[in-house]
Order: sequence, then C-alpha cells, then structure tokens
Amino acid sequence: MDGSAEAAATRTRSLQISPGDLEAAHLDDLIREIEQRSLYYYQEKNKSLRARYVYGTIFLIINLCAWFIRDYAQKALALLPHVSSCGPEGSDCFHTLGVLRVSLGCFIFYLVMFLSTWNTRKLHEFQNSWHSNYWSFKFLLLVLAMVASFFIPQLYIQIYGEIARVGAGIFLGLQLVSVIEFITWWNNYWMPHDQSKHSCSFGLVMSTVFYIGSVSGIAVMYYFYAACVLNMFFISCTVVILTVMMVMSLHSKVKNKGLLSSGIMASYIVFLCWSAIRSEPLHTKCNAQTQNGHTDWVTILSFLIAIGAIVMATFSTGIDSESFRFEFRKDEAKEEEDIPYSYGFFHLVFSLGAMYFAMLFISWNLSHSSREWSIDVGWTSTWVKIVNEWFAAAIYLWKLISPIVRQPRVYEQPQPTAAEVDR
Repeated sequence: MDGSAEAAATRTRSLQISPGDLEAAHLDDLIREIEQRSLYYYQEKNKSLRARYVYGTIFLIINLCAWFIRDYAQKALALLPHVSSCGPEGSDCFHTLGVLRVSLGCFIFYLVMFLSTWNTRKLHEFQNSWHSNYWSFKFLLLVLAMVASFFIPQLYIQIYGEIARVGAGIFLGLQLVSVIEFITWWNNYWMPHDQSKHSCSFGLVMSTVFYIGSVSGIAVMYYFYAACVLNMFFISCTVVILTVMMVMSLHSKVKNKGLLSSGIMASYIVFLCWSAIRSEPLHTKCNAQTQNGHTDWVTILSFLIAIGAIVMATFSTGIDSESFRFEFRKDEAKEEEDIPYSYGFFHLVFSLGAMYFAMLFISWNLSHSSREWSIDVGWTSTWVKIVNEWFAAAIYLWKLISPIVRQPRVYEQPQPTAAEVDR
C-alpha cells in the first residue's frame, strides 16, 4: 500500500514542471531552430556563390565553341552541311553565321535563366534553388538551345545579328558603369575624407604610378602608331580627355575629388585608345607597323587572353548589381535570408555578354568573316572602341560634376525691415 502510494507521488512530481523549466525548454528549441535556419542560409549562400563560377565556366566553354565553329568547324563537322537551314555546303552554319548561331543559343539559355530568376529575393524561394541546383536539367536546356539555333533559317540569324549589335552596345555601357563605380570605390577606400596618413600615402603613390603609366602609354602610342592623321587624332583626343579629367577631379567643388580615381581612369582611357588602334585592319597605312599577317604564338596568346578578358568582363559586371541599384535601395539593410547578389541581373548581363562576344568574334561585321585567331579587328571595331573611350570619359566627368549640377539652389529670403517688424 505504502509502496504504491510512493510510486504515485513520484509520478505526480515528475508531471509537475515549473513555468521556468517550460520557458527554458522553449528557449532551447528556439535557439536550435535559429541555428538550423542560419546553417541552412549559410549553405544556400555558398551554393549560390559557387554557382556563379559554374555559369562563368559555361560561358567560357561557349566562347571556345564559337571560336571553333568560326575557324575549324567546316573541316571537322561533316554533318552540318546536311542541315537544310545551313544552306549549300553548310556555309550558313560556319564562320560569321556560325558564331551568331552559337551566340543565339547562349543568349536563349541565359535569357531563360533571367526570366526565371529576376524576381528572386530570399534564399528559401524556389528560384534560389533553381539558380544554384538542377545542373543536369540546365545542361540539357543549354544543349537544346545550342542545337535549335542551327535549325533556324539564315534570315532570322541575320536579324539576330543586327539585334546583337544593340545588345553588345548595352553591355559595353553596363561594363563602363561597373568599372567607374569600382574606381570610385577604390578612391574612397584609399583616399577617405577622414584619411589616415598610411592610406593617404598609399593613394598618392598609386595615383602617381597610374599617371606615369598613362603618360608613358601616350608617348609609346605617339612613337609607334602616329603613322597617319587618324591615329594622331585619336591619341591627341586622349591627351585632351586626360587633361580635362585631371583638372576636374581637383576642382574644389567636386565631391569625389582626388588624383587616384582620375589616375586609374586615365590608365583605362589610354588602354581603350591603344586597343582601338591595335584593332585597325592589317596592311593599311595606319597599321603598317603594328601586326603581321602570320599566326604565331604571340597572336595565339593574345587571342586566348582576349577570350579570358571577355569572360572576366562579363563575370565582374554580372556580380556587380549594387552599382545599378536605385539610390533609395542602396541603403536598405540586408537580412540573413536575402540572396547574396541579384540573380536576374547576373543572367541578364550574361545574355548581353553572349551578344558581345559574337560581335568581337565577327569584328562587328555581319557580311565578312574574320581571319583565323583574330578577334575584334576592323574599322568598325576601332570606332566602337574609340566611341567607348569617349563615352567612358563622359560618364566619369558626369559623375564628378553631377552633384554640383543637381545641387538644390538655396534662395535667401529677404530680411524684414524695422518698419515691417513694428507693424
């Protein structure tokens, strides 16, 4: 009897849990849930960041495929001439039109990715999983897009080529904004308003290095490439642009002033001018000393570096969505479940990059094929780069003076007279 009573009392005490114990148990569960959620978000962010490199690798492989189709596919691929849309002997699927078909397939793939991820905001959404996973399905989608582009009639490929010119121009504009934003960030990082002695000294040293490099580049171009009036005009315009940028960057009313940003921008402008002159056609008066017509290891290495530069430019612009956000959204605090970068913008840039690499491989010319191992060579390419240089300088100068132009004017109110005060 006593034993059963004692057992019942023990059961009763075990069921009587104090409110403090309940609260502690609930808190432990809450902490465990928060930790699990944080771990999930951390893993999803890592997947998303790794996915960028997979997309970049895909883009690089497609660039190499476009080069192969342009230069060697006619000898290696015997099946394409039997496709009706490729025309007689497959002429509409090799060289220039072949590059455009590869570009179109790449564009379709990244456009589909853009349309399916453009409104992604949180890591727990399905679009985030679609962006970072399902690689087998996306590989199948890419192959289908590539194959389908070779069954499209030649007329529509020509129309796509005209559209690709516009898309490539938009890509160049986005790239310029991204580069200038990076230059501004670097200038603010090393030359802040509350600048320390160390950071200021480094900024001054780097600005000196960039300006010395820019002046040296101008001197080299005058020495080697001033063979015709047009090249002298290009180089002289670059000198004028550098002078204006340096003067404006040191103006007292300019907010983001400093020699570092103008020095980096000067080097970039000089590089664009040099690249434009190097793109002039072979065996012309302006390009008599720049290149030879033979394919050697220097030509091959330059070609491979150019392909790498295309991929890097596309990748760096695609992940730089912050430079293109509206001002009222730049100050928004990021939450733990927010995606690390804009998936939609990333894929949009890659879709425009598909148009851009097509224009470089065909030298912006839809009617003539480029020679083997050449990229972005021709008068059209030269003028595109020169206009790109001038446009870059205009954007940079506008960024310097826009705070002054848009600054609201303060009108002084007339002071009341003594008689008006008494009244």
